[in-house]
Amino acid sequence: MDGTGGFLHPEEIAKQLNIKKWMKVADFGCGAGYFTLPIAKRLAHESRVYAIDILETALESVRSRAKLQGLFNIETIHCNLEEKNSTGLSDGSMDLVLLANILFQSAKKTDIIKEAIRILKESGEMVVIDWKENQPIGPARDYIVPLGAVRKIVEDEGLRFKRELAVDKYHWGLIFEK
Repeated sequence: MDGTGGFLHPEEIAKQLNIKKWMKVADFGCGAGYFTLPIAKRLAHESRVYAIDILETALESVRSRAKLQGLFNIETIHCNLEEKNSTGLSDGSMDLVLLANILFQSAKKTDIIKEAIRILKESGEMVVIDWKENQPIGPARDYIVPLGAVRKIVEDEGLRFKRELAVDKYHWGLIFEK
């Protein structure tokens, strides 16, 4: 099992993303690196995945797992994504920003999305994955973020909807372009 509860399949999802070897990628709310590691494997050694989380224990897990797998193109960033400019990454510096199962955990969804957009390059892509409504598993109904609500927030912030991702029966996935 990959630590995602057996629901999300990060390797399969990573194959659907337009990842090029030279990219710089930010994984917001990376957890133990479920997406960070498969993405890092698809990048050149000199490229970077920035694994970003508020929990230092999660970042330590990413560092340990990366070392065991011989991945040296991952940098961890400890921060609160709800705070403006918290990542410390430069404006327009990322080719891809991933927000997987993070928005349902925050009351400040727009602030997290704004930070993702701030660091995204022109023509860069933002991928959002979160829980579907009315599922027998997952977070409580009050925490679920409907796909339509996220799409509206992101489009109101200036990104263009590009396409949906095939995720699993419990999650939805959207790709936006700056």
